[in-house]
Amino acid sequence: MTLAAPSQKIVPVILSGGSGTRLWPVSRKSFPKQFWPLISERSLLSDTALRASAAHFTAPVVVTNQEHRFIVAEQLRDAGINGAQILLEPVGRNSAPAIAAAALLTAETDPDAVMWIMAADAAISDTAALERAIKAAAAAAAAGYFVTFGMQPTAPETGYGYIAQGAALDSLPGVHRLDRFIEKPNAQKAAELIADGRHLWNSGMFMFTASLLLAEMERYAPDILIAVRAAMAARTTDLDFTRLGAEAFTAAPDISIDYAIAEKTDKAAVVPAAIGWSDVGSWSALAEIAPKDAHGNFALGDVVIEASRNSYARSDGMLTALLGVQDLVVVTTQDAVLVAHKDHAQNVKTIVDRLKKEKRPQAEAHNRAYRPWGFYESLIQGDRFQVKRIVVWPGQKLSLQKHFHRAEHWVVVAGCAEVTCDAEIRMVHENESIYLPLGSIHRMANPGKIPLTVIEVQSGPYLGEDDIVRFEDTYGRN
Repeated sequence: MTLAAPSQKIVPVILSGGSGTRLWPVSRKSFPKQFWPLISERSLLSDTALRASAAHFTAPVVVTNQEHRFIVAEQLRDAGINGAQILLEPVGRNSAPAIAAAALLTAETDPDAVMWIMAADAAISDTAALERAIKAAAAAAAAGYFVTFGMQPTAPETGYGYIAQGAALDSLPGVHRLDRFIEKPNAQKAAELIADGRHLWNSGMFMFTASLLLAEMERYAPDILIAVRAAMAARTTDLDFTRLGAEAFTAAPDISIDYAIAEKTDKAAVVPAAIGWSDVGSWSALAEIAPKDAHGNFALGDVVIEASRNSYARSDGMLTALLGVQDLVVVTTQDAVLVAHKDHAQNVKTIVDRLKKEKRPQAEAHNRAYRPWGFYESLIQGDRFQVKRIVVWPGQKLSLQKHFHRAEHWVVVAGCAEVTCDAEIRMVHENESIYLPLGSIHRMANPGKIPLTVIEVQSGPYLGEDDIVRFEDTYGRN
């Protein structure tokens, strides 16, 4: 794709702050949908970043929260994306403050740079059509328009907002004026909008220059800009991350870019596009775009389907079997199972809300917890004991730490561990073990070239994750 002029440098801005609760039990707050391989062998975040990795794009700016920073960095590296700038939000404040921070960062080096704003968790199947839409949108953005991408609807979808497409802009092929935004409609209204022929799905993708975004913020949402400017002024660098000032950013209003700017600006334009787009916002939406067998079924993982039709089944854990059913979504993880009719898949959030009220850990946290050094997962929990599997990536190490309420026994089952226990440092090989008494100052490191796998047996009166004192940490978590 050739853009109109060298000055149209495009800066991809990826918003990765969502929790994706409608894809529970796979997507949870601790590890939401953008980090899962739901469409391809790569995560949605990786696919999103790779779509913007051609020569005419800069390295991306990714806005995420502090808890997910190492996951973001690792997945970008695995995808071969280098030089990304990762902005860390101390608290979630919706898309408008996040985009303002990215615009201020971009404007420091090139105020006229065209920014392409996108969510980390959407799917796009027609990349050639996407390139054509980007070319049209970039030209409009460079000409001073606040551009959104409107998706050509394929059904009267009630899960999306809509855009009323206005007159074509003669000087900008493929670009129209944007008449108005329409909230998510009911089924009857959605059908009417589709029949009208000039309404598009609101994709949440935008394109504009950094200078225009900041000018429109100054005009329509100055309170956001004041707070985010202060947060940028107070930013700090943490390894490869940029932390926004917590107090100032927390003061920013919690509002989307649609409400803050897009619905108010007189510079709004829309690029109609048919790019095979989906926000992957529910299991039914994912089922629509998944490859199917002759009976309309999709199966992933340890799944057996017999005498069933039009069903979606995924297992990340135990064997899952479907027999004599139709139009179902069945999702199995290590600690939860979802069975839903496709017509009700949009309402999975009600289950999550109920679990939160009941203070069930499955509402937000996975059995497997990811850390910058690897991950751990609980295998057995009992009275005064717990068994975990710990995997440490090559060259990584846990913090130097101690516990007040538990002792630990580590058994190496793969690889080799370098273990510090008080003043002693020793190598623990496969099929060997080491005991770490209560109160000992200890650390585990993987000096090898393969993942280190350890079975940890904890014993004591309290086994919570907050029973930890860090003395030294490679990842700045002291």
